[in-house]
Amino acid sequence: MAPCKRQNQLTLPHTIKRCTNPSLRWQKFVSPVVPPGIIDLLALPSVSAEFMSRVPIWFERKFEFSFPVELHPNLCARLRGTPARLEEALRGHSHQILIRKAEGKWSAQEHAGHLLDLEPLWLARVGDYVAGSAQLTVTDLKNRKTDEANHNARPLEPILSEFRAARAGLLKQVDEVDASLFARTIPHPRLKTPMRLVDHLYFVAEHDDHHLARIWELVDPTR
Repeated sequence: MAPCKRQNQLTLPHTIKRCTNPSLRWQKFVSPVVPPGIIDLLALPSVSAEFMSRVPIWFERKFEFSFPVELHPNLCARLRGTPARLEEALRGHSHQILIRKAEGKWSAQEHAGHLLDLEPLWLARVGDYVAGSAQLTVTDLKNRKTDEANHNARPLEPILSEFRAARAGLLKQVDEVDASLFARTIPHPRLKTPMRLVDHLYFVAEHDDHHLARIWELVDPTR
């Protein structure tokens, strides 16, 4: 059989061979004619989490609140589990790891402190649904409370215990509201969209996960 003719192939003198073996995904497969400059680029280590986060920017997130109101017990379970997940992410790491900053942004411990700082806001917004407010309580979008709290100067354990207590208080308040309120809608001041109480719980759970994801990046010893 005659060999297949090569058609429409590039004849560039410098080519990089593609690795098709998943187990060797980070190894270099370079042809001998690759210029040294390209080899140097390929040899660079992966970017540290201190310089690049894979967690989406919170204020760029878009939300859809189309799920049934009957999911509120599931969301309460997520919220109830956040203190344990936070403790798992932070305990066992040195203080130096917990307080190191990435490009001047919050440390892992400051992210935990921020979760604690926002518990009064979440509680106030539950109160908005009970009171039938015209708009949900407004927050400081610059997060000055967290910036000024100096959470890095505190021991870790009080932050964790205070957050656990505050979250228990939030869920106690949610457990006591009338079931009809989970479908009540109030406009969110930043998103400019009506939110049900059940949507508010989802929003808080997503906010928890956002900061937990960032914490896991910051304490990852491989980065």
